[in-house]
Amino acid sequence: MKVKVIEENCAGEGFCVEEAPGVFEIVDGVAIVKVDEVPADMEDAVRSACEGCPTAAIEIED
Repeated sequence: MKVKVIEENCAGEGFCVEEAPGVFEIVDGVAIVKVDEVPADMEDAVRSACEGCPTAAIEIED
């Protein structure tokens, strides 16, 4: 699974970091993805981050 953050939609609220800190981090007020490929054990957390993102800034590519 791959994931990306649509920077212009991101408000930097950090929900994604709370859900999947191994995959996301906030840099200069915007979430970034720290990995090229989401580890299998983090996929559920990334899906939760995507679903819970208040600005719909996260996209999953299966």
